[in-house]
Formats: sequence, C-alpha cells, structure tokens
Amino acid sequence: MTVTILENETDFDREAAARVTKQILIKNDSLIGLATGNTTLNIFDWMVKFYMELGIDYSKVKTCNVDEYVGVAADDKRSCRYRIDQSLLKRVNIKYENTYVPNGMADPEQELKVFKNKVEGFGGIDLLLLSIGENGHIAFNEPGTPFDSTYHIVPIAQTTIDAKAEAFGGQNQVPRQGISMGIRDIMAARKILLVAKGRNKAPVIMKFLSGVVTIDNPASVLLLHPNIEIVVDSQAAGN
Repeated sequence: MTVTILENETDFDREAAARVTKQILIKNDSLIGLATGNTTLNIFDWMVKFYMELGIDYSKVKTCNVDEYVGVAADDKRSCRYRIDQSLLKRVNIKYENTYVPNGMADPEQELKVFKNKVEGFGGIDLLLLSIGENGHIAFNEPGTPFDSTYHIVPIAQTTIDAKAEAFGGQNQVPRQGISMGIRDIMAARKILLVAKGRNKAPVIMKFLSGVVTIDNPASVLLLHPNIEIVVDSQAAGN
C-alpha cells in the first residue's frame, strides 16, 4: 500500500488522472472501474486533457461503473450513466459497447446477472478508481455490509439520501435502492486507486489509516488488498 498526499486539489486531480492514464498506456485494453461523484469529476477532466494533449488511445479500453440508482433512467441527468457519459466517455474515443453502467430501469435481479457477466466478459477489472464516503462506504456498500457480498441490490442509506436531496429535488425524490458491486467484487480488482479530497474526508481517512479492519467501516477492507494506492489532498490528510 502506498499513500500519496498532494498539496492542493489541482495536484490531486492531475495525479489521480495520471495514474489511470498510466494504466491505459501499460495495457491498452484495460478494464477500468469507475466511481462517479464530486471526488472524481475533475479527475475525469484531467483524463480528457491527457487524452487530447498526449494522444492517449481509448479505442480498446473498457469501463464499468461500480453502481447505479434503481429506477433512474440512463438519460436522467442524475444517473451515474449520464454523469460518466458527459464527464468522460463521450469526450474520448472509447467504443460505447465497451462501456457498462448498470441499467437502473431494468429488472434489478436480472441486471445483477448482467453486471456480473459484463465484468467477467470484459476480463475482470485491471484498475478500479474508487472514492470513499464520509462514513467509509465504497460504491453503495454502507457500514455493516458483509465483506463477502457480491453484486447486490442495496437500500440507499439516509446519509446518502440527505446528501443527494438537493440534486434530486427533495428527499422524497431520491431513489431508495441502488445496484452495486459487492465488496468481494471490489476486492477482485487487480489494482485499486482510492481517492479522497476535502476536509470533510479527513476523519474517515484517519480512521482508514488506523489499520482497523471492520464492517463498520467498509473501506477498511481495502487494507487487505495486495495492490492498492491511496491518493489524497492535504485537507483530506488532515493537514
């Protein structure tokens, strides 16, 4: 495990993007796992910048997102599919059939099978870009999620509902379920890049780095992964 602390947000975004780009340069048909959210948004901007300025080729790259809201259509601006399309996938030369985000409008139980088959069909995740929630959640895996969980339908935690209320136009509009990789699926990635920025993430990063592995802090299981890199900005590091 390596931990890199960057002085500011710009350095953080650029460094994280550079590490994902390096993976593509090493293996041009990599499957990159992606998390959407405020932490990764500017990282995607830098990935696009590297694509344009350095001629990075995405034509053989494959991507899969770690989660999606149940009942939210792909063309809904609040969906993970829409967000990743607009922030990254439609800005590089990736083949759309080589991208996957769970279908929030499909039968959830059937989509779990599609999710599993798609990741396996793509050859497994080479690099997973993963963010961490303030309570230690990874993807939609909230505290208490068993470490042996696989692709599953999960209830959206109240803390997430609160955080997403404005984006969805009120708490009552926030979906109550999500489809997500399980923790076992996350741990199956060959390499994990865990990113965190902002002072609000400092407590959970300190807890994570304490070394205590517990289901009360889902991200703590990543400490057991054989190939993990952690990139944080100085605020998330508590400086």
